[in-house]
Amino acid sequence: MIVDERIVSYIHSLEKTNSDILEKIEKEAHEDNVPIIRKEMESFLRVMLELKRPKRILELGTAVGYSAILMSECIEKESKIVTIENYEKRIPIAKQNIKDAGKEKVIEFLEGDAMEIMPTLQENQFDFVFMDAAKAQYIHFLPEVMRLMKKGAVLITDNVLQEGDLIESKYVVRRRDRTIHKRMREYLEVVKNSKDLETSIVPIGDGITISVKK
Repeated sequence: MIVDERIVSYIHSLEKTNSDILEKIEKEAHEDNVPIIRKEMESFLRVMLELKRPKRILELGTAVGYSAILMSECIEKESKIVTIENYEKRIPIAKQNIKDAGKEKVIEFLEGDAMEIMPTLQENQFDFVFMDAAKAQYIHFLPEVMRLMKKGAVLITDNVLQEGDLIESKYVVRRRDRTIHKRMREYLEVVKNSKDLETSIVPIGDGITISVKK
């Protein structure tokens, strides 16, 4: 927890009720221990989508389809979402949830490794990217993500502060988490210092970055 738990609880108490399908998916995700975006992240996404009004959205990490469906409820009718998921066990669940939400025409669901799929996509086509996939892969995803983003496009990356562990020495972090720790620090260094991005690190949820392509 990187923000005082009482503050987080208070913020959650102010949130509006989601659509029935999102409430159902959220309940099932919590029961099955499937990670989905936090309530404060939902609100942030909604605000950013309202501000940006994107026509083409790329999501890396569909999981069970929760965030893709949430975003689909916030965009204009002609807008589209492309979402990529590699974890076989979650793919059929995500497909069914997207179908149950009636969003099959809005959300294009691509199955497979994002590092294999992204090079097949046309460059400069997305004006909004939400990255919430394997954290150790963010640094590897970034060059392709940049290629796919239009000038002025927004990139939001979730879970970048690792429950606060990111500020710890690598020797304090559990051995099995050291690769993620190293690569996430590298990712933050790159997005903060890239001449092609303007980036802010925001300590909401488990920490996010919001970047704009210059």
